[in-house]
Amino acid sequence: MTKTKKKVISLLVIALLIAVIPLFALKGAEFGGSDDAGSKVVSEITGTEYKPWFTPVMETWIGGELPGEIESLLFCVQTGIGVGVLAFYMGRLVERTKKENQQSKTA
Repeated sequence: MTKTKKKVISLLVIALLIAVIPLFALKGAEFGGSDDAGSKVVSEITGTEYKPWFTPVMETWIGGELPGEIESLLFCVQTGIGVGVLAFYMGRLVERTKKENQQSKTA
């Protein structure tokens, strides 16, 4: 097995462990958003009910709170766009490097 294959396999195993270990290590953990945690801390510190400075734009458009599924969908779309942009520029960088290497070999 080549050095590159060993490196790829070891990195895949590490990525798998990073994804699987928290599932077993965090039994009974509650996962919540930072907005909820922040409002709870402010309420504990001030002793009064937390009132946001403004309402989210999407909530004013639809006249209520967005369902959790829609929030997840929008977050996934945003993530997909970011990954697409990042992959596009990384691909351009790789292709530019390949082209420069080909030009330096022929020169």
